[in-house]
Amino acid sequence: MRAVVKTAAQRGFEIYKDLPEPTVGPHDVLIDVAAASLCGTDRELYEWTPSAQAFNAKVPVVLGHEGSGTVLSVGENVRSLAVGDRVALESHIVCGRCYPCRTGTAHMCERTRILGMHIDGVFAERVAVPEGICVPLPESVSLETGALLESAGVAMHAVQRSGYAVAGQNVLINGCGPVGLVIAKIALAMGAANVIAVEPNPFRQEQAKRIGARVTHPGEHVVEMCRDIGGRRGGFDVAFEVSGVRGVLAPMFDALRPEGTLVTIGHPSEHAQVDIAGQINKKGITLRGIFGRRLWDSWEQLLLLVESGRLELDSLVTHRLPLEQAEEAVHLLTGEAGKVLLVPSLT
Repeated sequence: MRAVVKTAAQRGFEIYKDLPEPTVGPHDVLIDVAAASLCGTDRELYEWTPSAQAFNAKVPVVLGHEGSGTVLSVGENVRSLAVGDRVALESHIVCGRCYPCRTGTAHMCERTRILGMHIDGVFAERVAVPEGICVPLPESVSLETGALLESAGVAMHAVQRSGYAVAGQNVLINGCGPVGLVIAKIALAMGAANVIAVEPNPFRQEQAKRIGARVTHPGEHVVEMCRDIGGRRGGFDVAFEVSGVRGVLAPMFDALRPEGTLVTIGHPSEHAQVDIAGQINKKGITLRGIFGRRLWDSWEQLLLLVESGRLELDSLVTHRLPLEQAEEAVHLLTGEAGKVLLVPSLT
């Protein structure tokens, strides 16, 4: 079987042409992978950065945590899926027994394992996964769209974490990678009054413009722009920090009105300073962070928007490559690319 394997705790990975077929346990399903999407974490794993190392990945491991496919076979104890079912995959495998799992916040599971890090992932022709991480796709949702749902679910979770504070509101988004773009799409679909997207990359700027966001370069002018548009409100209502770039939190606090909300999605590579007295206490800003998707309401809300046609994701895809070009796919992530898919059927 062809697959992309992280073979050692160092930079790079290897392309296998004869990896043994996955073993299907009693609670597992075997998936014929239709498409697998790359994200920034895959680049971190390729480079083997401190951020990647913090995940404590099990090496060697087949990479890839965003994907979709068709069920080829099921384990003897599988009850909810059958051969031929089309599914997207949740990447977080939770224990179901810890306090967060038992109280409705399984995305914060104390024993979370991650597809493509702690068990073999979807950068392969086939993958065996637990039944519980499979999300059946509606007939109207293509397998390629299904491969985009895991990362789009992060954007959905961010909007949920804001308290859905986008409808009829002024929305600031810092960072227009795929997650930032989906946040913009959701905000506009839900009736945001204004969406400002801050992004230095010209290619991503154009993507954000096509969505309908007002796009600007990073800089000190962003705060004044938000205050001018916000008028008597004193700034924007809600902001989403998606970039993980250092030094951006302070101006984002400044761009918000009193009692506004800031949601952080990007993972900075170093600790960030927050003015508790000035921004949290005296200005009343609500600061919230997210990780992954809420299980399972982020998926349910996202699928409702996609299936209804209110949220379109396919335009995010700019490249489709075979597994053998996985290294090229990783390098595309920092250039002129949106969502990059590895499609095992391509040769």
